[in-house]
Amino acid sequence: MSEIAEPATRRAAALAARYAGQDGEALLRPLIEREFPGSIALLSSFGSEAALLLDMVARIDPGVPVVFLDTGKLFGETLRYRDALVRRLGLKDLRVIRPAPAEVAAKDPDGTLWHDDPDACCALRKVAPLETALAGFSAWIPGRKRYHGGLRRSLEPFEAADGRVKINPLAGWSRARIEEALAERDLPPHPLQADGFLSIGCMPCTARVAPGADLRSGRWVGVAKTECGIHL
Repeated sequence: MSEIAEPATRRAAALAARYAGQDGEALLRPLIEREFPGSIALLSSFGSEAALLLDMVARIDPGVPVVFLDTGKLFGETLRYRDALVRRLGLKDLRVIRPAPAEVAAKDPDGTLWHDDPDACCALRKVAPLETALAGFSAWIPGRKRYHGGLRRSLEPFEAADGRVKINPLAGWSRARIEEALAERDLPPHPLQADGFLSIGCMPCTARVAPGADLRSGRWVGVAKTECGIHL
């Protein structure tokens, strides 16, 4: 174990013990207000389930930084949905992060890297920009849940990654519970959901989900890939 990872590993284990059994907004509040004041960020795709975590964080502290990775390959509907949610929830610190133009010009001059090497495309457009965006933060909050399947089935509320604590406040929530909470809070759905897009990422790598299929089955269809790389 590296020297940078060890403190985060110990912190994640201590937090898991301290907040065992808590989730959602009840878990987020002490983490934002006491454990990581001024050093925690929410990573949001502004995708199909993103409004719930955004609303939870906004109710606790609308000034918490919200990191959004604009890969240059997103649906226009996602960008407009992002702007609408930011206004509606009163989020005060949206940080739009883009890949370095020089890196894109060198590694993906034709914009087709997603087709030839999707892992390399994700590394260029998501993994590297996120690492830069998280500099200075001790903890961050993604929106993963166990019911998404794949590598997420064993997801724990607290993890350590790259010297930071990663918090999954909705790890154990079911799809039904997510949908119920979205309805209770009267949060608008992503506009593409009605058209069958249930897990929404970059436009070239996102397809409609067949009725009854897994939520994330529309991502990277036909490719042996289930994660973009920021959680690996």
